[in-house]
This record gives sequence, structure tokens and C-alpha cells, in this order.
Amino acid sequence: MDIKEVIMTRKSVRTFDKRKITPEDKEKICAFMENIENPYGIPVKFLWLDSEANKLSSPVIKGEDDYIAAKVPNVEHCEEAYGYSFEKLVLYAWSLGIGTTWIGGTMKRAHFEAVAQTGADEIMMCVTPVGYPSEKKSLIDKTLRSQVKGDERLPSSEYFYEGDFSHPITSEDEILELVRWAPSAANMQPCRVVKDGSKYHFYKKSNARYKKNASWDVQKIDMGIALCHLMSVVDGDFEINDPGISLPENVEYIATVVAK
Repeated sequence: MDIKEVIMTRKSVRTFDKRKITPEDKEKICAFMENIENPYGIPVKFLWLDSEANKLSSPVIKGEDDYIAAKVPNVEHCEEAYGYSFEKLVLYAWSLGIGTTWIGGTMKRAHFEAVAQTGADEIMMCVTPVGYPSEKKSLIDKTLRSQVKGDERLPSSEYFYEGDFSHPITSEDEILELVRWAPSAANMQPCRVVKDGSKYHFYKKSNARYKKNASWDVQKIDMGIALCHLMSVVDGDFEINDPGISLPENVEYIATVVAK
């Protein structure tokens, strides 16, 4: 599969078929996660965690093999860097036929953090189970996907704009569609993009549900995921340079990608 197909076909997997990851696939993933970079230049360290040896589990996951966690220094833009890097891993795993799902709340966080040896100056925001998808989904898997409407997205006109926020883009654009289908926490879809010539300005539309979430902004992780989707298919330069566009309520500038 090419990257566009990987992005458009990948789905969250919460039900696995209990097979162990093959040594070949594990070696590929471990080698890949050692070399993941993000445009913020913030190091994100990935760890493969043995679920049986460390007694790791989540009540919403069935039949998983192991887990992968990631740690990041607690610095400015760490959420976006984390989301970008983690999504690179998620997409690569899917290209190998390996399922994942972002878990930030439905786990014993303190235990996962201890196993990952998370330092005082680090944050472990999310983990993912890894395994081969089961053909039959568990009831809780079906229920969760239905509750968050995981197979739906807002229309393009609510996501994308031309020049400023007063000119919504109503027609489908192949590149922007890859951004529109980026996963987000509870499928809240905070990403907004203003396209201005060769520039893609990314903005976050905040949802009050996440304003008091722990010590980091979950929706900025989502923004990193959306940036990853765009920069996986667009050869461009990354910058943080607010263009000064008039903003709707609860919207803030995140970053810009300038296509070459």
C-alpha cells in the first residue's frame, strides 16, 4: 500500500486474534520506531512493552499481543510532536497488517508509566496495543466505535477554508481529505486548515470537554496527527508563523506547512 491508501484504510483496532507478532514484524517495527522524526525536532522515545510480563491491559482491548508506549520531554509543543511521531508509527504498523488504537484514558496510567520508566521531566501521553486484527469485533469494540461515530467526519466546509475563515472549501480535495480523516480523541475533530496559495495554516478548534485534561492538551496531540497526514504526502517546509488571520471563537493557530 502507498501512504495515501494506508491513511484512508487504517482504522482503530480494539479486537485482536491473539496471535503473537512475528519476529520479523516486531523487528521491522522496532527498527522503524528508533528513527521516527517530527518537524518540531522534539525527541519522542518509543518502547515495546511486554503485556504478559508486565501485566498490562485495557478493559476496552481484547486479544492484544503487546503494547507500545512513547515518552516525550515536557516542553512547549510536545503534544504536537508526540501526535505526529505516534501517528507515523501507527501508519507504518498498519502497512504491515498490524492493528493499533490510541489509548489515553482506558488504562491504569500509573502502572503503564512505571513500566515505561517515565521520568519526572517526561510525559507518557498515550499507548497502543499491537496485534493482528480479528475478523470479528468484540461488543465493546463495536459499541465504542458507534458511540464516537468513528466512521464519520464533519463535511469539508467545516474543516477547510480558502484565504480566511469566511470562505469555506466545499469541494473535495484529495490532499485535504487525508487530513479530514485523521483520527482524533473521541472523534472531536479539532483540526481546521486555511489554505492560502501554497500555504496550509493549521488551527485547533478547542472543545470544552478537554480544557482540563491532565497536564497536556489532548487536542494538540490530534493536531500533530493531522499535520502528519499532510506532511506524509506534501513536500513542504514546516514553520510556526501566525499569519494573523481573524479567528472564530475557540480557535487558535498551531503551525503552517508551505508546499514546495
